[in-house]
Amino acid sequence: MTIIMKRPLLLLCLLLPALSLSAQQTGFKPSQADSLMNAMAAADRPVKPQVAVFASSRLVLSETNETVKKNNLNFLVIHRFGDMGGSQGGGQTFFGLDNSSDIYIGFEYGLSNNLDIHFGRSKYQQLIDLGLKYNIVHQSADGGSPFAVTLLGKAGLKPYKNDGSFASYSDRFTYVAQAIIGRKFSNTFSLQITPTFVNNNTPLPQLPGNEKSFFALGAAARLKVNKRVGIVVDYAHPFSSFRSNSPAPNQFYDPLGVGIEVETGGHVFTLNFSNAKAISQTNYLSDSRSDWGKGEFRLGFTISRMFDLSAHKSSK
Repeated sequence: MTIIMKRPLLLLCLLLPALSLSAQQTGFKPSQADSLMNAMAAADRPVKPQVAVFASSRLVLSETNETVKKNNLNFLVIHRFGDMGGSQGGGQTFFGLDNSSDIYIGFEYGLSNNLDIHFGRSKYQQLIDLGLKYNIVHQSADGGSPFAVTLLGKAGLKPYKNDGSFASYSDRFTYVAQAIIGRKFSNTFSLQITPTFVNNNTPLPQLPGNEKSFFALGAAARLKVNKRVGIVVDYAHPFSSFRSNSPAPNQFYDPLGVGIEVETGGHVFTLNFSNAKAISQTNYLSDSRSDWGKGEFRLGFTISRMFDLSAHKSSK
């Protein structure tokens, strides 16, 4: 039985807990459990202590507002297996574990405490991306800004796809611009929204009526269960008449992911389920055609490992 998602209601479900928590609290004290984010914070502590809104730079689908500390390197391995159910899943593929819909290997390097550069490659359409992420506003723990704002820009290239899809080399490029607005409402609950602009020089999939550019809106939340473990929910809705009105078999669905996030010192590990096959923003916002109700969702994981590459001065 196909489950028809009510998109506006899903965004409200993420936003309502935040409004409730905001109304109940008059102040905020930062948690001592955000060990990885302490490494991603500024080296010189500001007058107003900054709040680490999330535990790492990635959730299930989206990136968070967190940036990498200067001269630190964040190494990412993100994997999505095949469909657990439906015509492509079940026991014949060991519920998707025999297959992989996408694999992403990426690096995030801190040029400064608020600016980092990204580089990575996806298996999905062989996309190579390069981007910059800049944290322009930090949430403050004692009377400063009540939220954090980060800007993200990425350019992608599909250099190896040679099936006649591209008339010229410039048609291989894609672009994403995103504002990430996040707030930590308590020691246990964080929320962000991500207005996004996507441009494909060659709209993919190549179907009649597909737009070259469109806007999307995402919402994600994290609820800490204990000192090390949290539950994350990640959702996005493309504002695209083509995707909203496409009939079967090319029917599009909003990407939705749920997962469990575990902090282990310098590592953050996320085990998740999602109906999105692709990992990069360009691909999962443009081409998510898997239905949760038909078992077309897949197991995935994210491993984030931080390395400090700065030269430490020896002291007696």
